[in-house]
Amino acid sequence: MRYRMITLLFFVIAFFLIDIYVFQAVLNVSKSWPSPWKAMMRYGFWIPTLLCIGALAWWFFADPYKINSGARNWIMTGLFATYFSKLFAVLFLFVDDGQRLVKWIARYFSKKPAESMTGEVISRSQFLTHAALAATVIPFGAMAYGIISGAHDYRVKRIAIKLPNLPKSFDGIRIAQLSDIHSGSFFNKTAVKGGVEMVLKEKPDMIFFTGDLVNNESSEVKGYMDVFNKLRAPLGVFSVTGNHDYGDYKNWASKEDKQQNFKDLIEAHRLLGFDLLMNQHRTIEQSGDRIAIIGIENWGGRFVKYGKLDQAYAGTDEVSTKILLSHDPSHWDAQVRPGYQDIDLMLSGHTHGFQFGVEIGGFKWSPSQYAYKQWAGLYKEDDQYLYVNRGFGYLGYPGRVGMPPEITILELKRA
Repeated sequence: MRYRMITLLFFVIAFFLIDIYVFQAVLNVSKSWPSPWKAMMRYGFWIPTLLCIGALAWWFFADPYKINSGARNWIMTGLFATYFSKLFAVLFLFVDDGQRLVKWIARYFSKKPAESMTGEVISRSQFLTHAALAATVIPFGAMAYGIISGAHDYRVKRIAIKLPNLPKSFDGIRIAQLSDIHSGSFFNKTAVKGGVEMVLKEKPDMIFFTGDLVNNESSEVKGYMDVFNKLRAPLGVFSVTGNHDYGDYKNWASKEDKQQNFKDLIEAHRLLGFDLLMNQHRTIEQSGDRIAIIGIENWGGRFVKYGKLDQAYAGTDEVSTKILLSHDPSHWDAQVRPGYQDIDLMLSGHTHGFQFGVEIGGFKWSPSQYAYKQWAGLYKEDDQYLYVNRGFGYLGYPGRVGMPPEITILELKRA
């Protein structure tokens, strides 16, 4: 309780300091406005502040898990969007105050008589003051656009990969990969159905899902069972778990409740028709040729490691082509490349491409790249490949800016 009080107090002080600073621009801009508009602007400025502080107090002292994860996401998004946007205003005002300070110092040490300095005030720059308030609108508007337009703007990424060990009968096989569905975050079921229909129109031979079906609780997927159970492919639909599937980020009433939640999640995969690989492998045979699909539980450098690659790999030695499904791409450098050089292709997700970035031609940038060496797209080292899917859903911020949700179609060819 004491820790929560201190944390809440820290945020309240930080919010008020930011707001008091930005409020100076509000006062300056509205000083010549008619009284009703001036009052509306000045009093209205503090309404989001009070709402944010109230939301924080509720978050710290109530139980946010009593509401669904979608509502939690909207609350946190509102808090983040409000104060992230205001930080842009702070930057402009800081520049303005910096230049005012420089001018004041210059005048103070100038050769003007001392009496000429009395009462002299260097006013705020009208341009920078207006720019500060305008600057809050741009990031807020971008985030709103990312929710309205970007959250379900599904894109198909088509990738051809040449594998030297690929058997002849599997030459040209088409695999659809989805990752990071995060069903508890969805707010537009019709759009999600459209994304699934896009997958089916590609007529893949196999479908792989590389983890994070939910945010925290297995119950989140119930409303979307009739959507994702349409995913079917001639050679099967295979899945693995991600870090969010274990309920590790929720305070459960008991250990048994958490265990039951995970059992329900496993059952959800079965009802969806997904063959969930829990540190297991499956051998796919076609015209006498075989490939191995290896799937492990979540294994990530920053998260609890449930995956047992040695266990899943056992028994695949004689299979020429091996495809690994592992949620976190950091697993590739940590275990796969050093110890399993005969795994031809690993498929991952997890990063979401940070749900924010820029991709123009061959150039791509996202804050995700500062946390993960491999964060989106295709990577190759020697004869091994890694593909990192940017995610089908979203977490936290219910939108995407410059990093649209992805459906990957991989065509495997003989080298």
